[in-house]
Amino acid sequence: MHKEPVIIRQREIPAGIDLDTDLDPLLQRIYLSRKISSKDELDYGLKNLPSPMLMKGMLEAVALITEVLEADSKILIIGDFDVDGATSTCVMVKGLQAMGASQVGFLVPDRFKFGYGLTPEIVEVAAQQSPDLIITVDNGIASIEGVAAAKELGIRVLVTDHHLPGIELPAADAIINPNQPGDSFPSKNIAGVGVAFYLLLALRSSLRENNWFARQQLAEPNLAELLDLVALGTVADVVPLDHVNRILVKQGLARINNSMACAGILALLDVANRKPGNLAASDLGFAVAPRLNAAGRIENMAIGIECLLAEDDENAHQIAARLDSINMERRAIEGEMKKQALNDLKKIQLNEEMDIPLGLCIYDQNWHQGIIGILAARIKERFHRPVIAFAPAGEEQEGLKGSARSIPGLHIRDVLDAVATRHPGLITRFGGHAMAAGLSLQHDSYESFRHAFNEEVERQLGDMPLEKVLLTDGELDASELHLATAMLLRQSGPWGQLFPEPLFEGDFDVIDKRIVGKSHLKMQLSAGDRPIDAIMFNIRDGDESMARGKVRVVYKLDVNEFRGRKSVQLMVEHLQPG
Repeated sequence: MHKEPVIIRQREIPAGIDLDTDLDPLLQRIYLSRKISSKDELDYGLKNLPSPMLMKGMLEAVALITEVLEADSKILIIGDFDVDGATSTCVMVKGLQAMGASQVGFLVPDRFKFGYGLTPEIVEVAAQQSPDLIITVDNGIASIEGVAAAKELGIRVLVTDHHLPGIELPAADAIINPNQPGDSFPSKNIAGVGVAFYLLLALRSSLRENNWFARQQLAEPNLAELLDLVALGTVADVVPLDHVNRILVKQGLARINNSMACAGILALLDVANRKPGNLAASDLGFAVAPRLNAAGRIENMAIGIECLLAEDDENAHQIAARLDSINMERRAIEGEMKKQALNDLKKIQLNEEMDIPLGLCIYDQNWHQGIIGILAARIKERFHRPVIAFAPAGEEQEGLKGSARSIPGLHIRDVLDAVATRHPGLITRFGGHAMAAGLSLQHDSYESFRHAFNEEVERQLGDMPLEKVLLTDGELDASELHLATAMLLRQSGPWGQLFPEPLFEGDFDVIDKRIVGKSHLKMQLSAGDRPIDAIMFNIRDGDESMARGKVRVVYKLDVNEFRGRKSVQLMVEHLQPG
């Protein structure tokens, strides 16, 4: 099958900057190439977090919750059905309970019945619990109608969100979102769980000043105990790891690695065969997050939230095992959907008069709505172009649901906004970020949207070539290809979106190779006069045949732990003849 060209390019290193003479030269080179200009940016102490009061609406939000606490009124948290939404919900529930709220519940919309956000329909369900205050987490900034419906029922609403707002904001009692107009909070990349955590920081400070904890005979809560959840949600939502987010993730990982995490996270790590002690952000992203996300994609994220809220190890393990089983089901469904999509694209390529569009839309009436986001990401990775995967919205809703994934240089939400502006009424609703978005269409609008989307992508991309560029940190000497270097790199993160894990390139000789787990290429390479293990996951057609003689490899240096023994291993991202 057709493959997009891959360009290997070394990262540029600014001249004239010396971060710290005590830094390992390799680390200094890596940090400089990621635009770190001061060693202060590598200080991940909590004292370096900016003030919560820099967030617009924080005073109003704190006053609103304080009033509800004083009256011992009922609070209902309404979250999202992804990991950021689940961790945001748990952080808010745990935090408010620790501050004396005796009536705190949560509700997560079933994505197949209600869709995303605070809709009028989910407000109707929420009203059955008679809440005095609804707090949205990781959603709400686009819920104009839902907030209005709540207000008509006499329910006050506090919106906490991080998604990009539209032209109109909901008429909530208070809104906290660092991306809303007029907000001066320095990090616009903070995840929904980070916003929830910041609200609790501000609330605790205000309650302390008002002598609340003494009056209620409550111990003042240590909110650092929630940082394991904050780290998980931040990594899972793939938000850019700016300094604020790196602090939150670093601190949360430290608690997890010291086995100070909640029972649910520890149980999920256990079923994923990960042990606290030397975990990195990638372990949260690739081991814990998918098992939680599977609940929201296949069944209901309430299962994931129950796991994270579990108080004892046995209960947490039982739910974690169920989540692991759901994730295996998700993987099977995803595999079939991906296979079908790739077969359909192969048919397109066999037609000499057609080519794969720059803006690619794919749809099948049998696809699972909960899996289309992952499918779009997989197809995007394969063809390096923006992809929107569609599935039927379900029996409870009409039309189609779409999940979009983009490539660097193309803001997918802006593309959808432009399509909506040029073709009024074509898109029922949409929202999202630069790299990911969701939307709804009427069923009979699919073909019109498919053409409009491709035209807009072509217009915005212009002459930009669709080349996958692998930015590397250069080559490692054979003497650096050892466990100590791999451990140093793992401990020098957290690495993630826009602060990527170091990627290296080099020439090796293939000593041995074999296929493991159906689609993974296990190799033994030679570096100088010593062998080194390497693995390439989810190989494509032709990758195995290239693994012979001398090869050019782009890789990450990783620590492989097997039966208590640690060794260095190359995680191969790209392979080509040397």
